[in-house]
Amino acid sequence: MTRARHGIYAAAITPFDDNFAVDVARFLDHCGYLLSEAGGCDGIAPTGTTGEGTSISMRERLALPAALAEAGIEPERVIFGTGAPSASDAVELARAAVDAGYTNVLVLPPYYYKNPSEDGLFAYYAALVEKIGRDDLRVYLYHFPQMSAVPISTALVTRLRAAFGPVIAGLKDSSGDFAQTRAFVEATGGVEAGFDVFPSSEALLWDGLAIGTAGVISGSTNAFGALAQAALRAPEGPARTAAMARVKAARALAAKFPLVAAMKQIAAWRSGEESWTRMAPPLTPLDAAQRAALAAELAALEGAAPSVAGPA
Repeated sequence: MTRARHGIYAAAITPFDDNFAVDVARFLDHCGYLLSEAGGCDGIAPTGTTGEGTSISMRERLALPAALAEAGIEPERVIFGTGAPSASDAVELARAAVDAGYTNVLVLPPYYYKNPSEDGLFAYYAALVEKIGRDDLRVYLYHFPQMSAVPISTALVTRLRAAFGPVIAGLKDSSGDFAQTRAFVEATGGVEAGFDVFPSSEALLWDGLAIGTAGVISGSTNAFGALAQAALRAPEGPARTAAMARVKAARALAAKFPLVAAMKQIAAWRSGEESWTRMAPPLTPLDAAQRAALAAELAALEGAAPSVAGPA
């Protein structure tokens, strides 16, 4: 069994061609960058919300795990987004990841029908675990009620843990509510009990680690992963305080713009590849005013024009 590393994860953005198909070569290059010293990330979470995973065809989503494996990306550094409204699709996506060696999967609840019962959600996740049927599967529940409109309750988490033990390995909390993050940790015991809770903002990195989270899975670490890694490594005291101030400034910058579009715009500037700005409908790129504002904010943060801010 290859359990996911703790630390800084990027919810990896996905490049598209002009037919809205995944540009696999560029995607693999970006994943490699994120996992490098320059990128600063301990791991990646592909095909999640920031990766526009629900806008990618099933055919492509099924093929991506094998492509990452062929590129040599280590299983312990990947938590694959495999959620879908259909339980059978979620099983198929998870099986493709597991068959490629990626046993850590991040699974949205079924998000079309609203207000499902706890029994219904339990049945969805139980079907996934039972149909895959492997003891090395590690499921990370995905709590993002603002997007899915289907929250994951602490009662559901504890029920799934009681039924399936370590197969229910953790949870990504994208609610932005630190009280909710704390509730998930307290309900499960957090990292000390083998349950890895990942908040979605690096601004909460050390607040989370102090209560038993496993790190962060963040969209803004596509651009600012090295800052988060520096804060993670900084010793307690003034150095950590200063590093976290830089992290919080970068996260505040990202929060002023549509996150996925902003991360893709920064990738385009840093790589010189304008195709990075392409979004899968219904998402759209930044408009001219937003691009100008982002460029000014980024220059103020990094002390350089975006075009020379570093490689992507």
